[in-house]
Amino acid sequence: MHGPGYFYEPTVLTNVPPGSPAYAEEIFGPVASVFRIRDIGEAIELANDSVYGLGASVWTNDPEEQQVFASELEVGMVFFNAMVLSDPRLPFGGVKRSGFGRELGDLGIREFMNAKTIWVA
Repeated sequence: MHGPGYFYEPTVLTNVPPGSPAYAEEIFGPVASVFRIRDIGEAIELANDSVYGLGASVWTNDPEEQQVFASELEVGMVFFNAMVLSDPRLPFGGVKRSGFGRELGDLGIREFMNAKTIWVA
């Protein structure tokens, strides 16, 4: 990019081979990886083929497809027809190497408390 400063050109990656860093690692920056898939099953398999699992953005208006993605994706959050975002009213967090537990929302505040059980018989 022209001009002063340090910039990384927006990039679209295609034909990314399994095992390559762009396939297996989180990419931060203006980079999008595009994969051609045959069906929902292959899309879920590809998405789950990662050691990370923070959030997923799925674009479909079909309620049956939404149910399949919501139940099968190995992530802490699934957003339909929207980008993954943080909202203080909702628990935020991932699975696998993307974190343990939640922050924000009712579940998040409970992460910071020590519950005590008291039983009197």
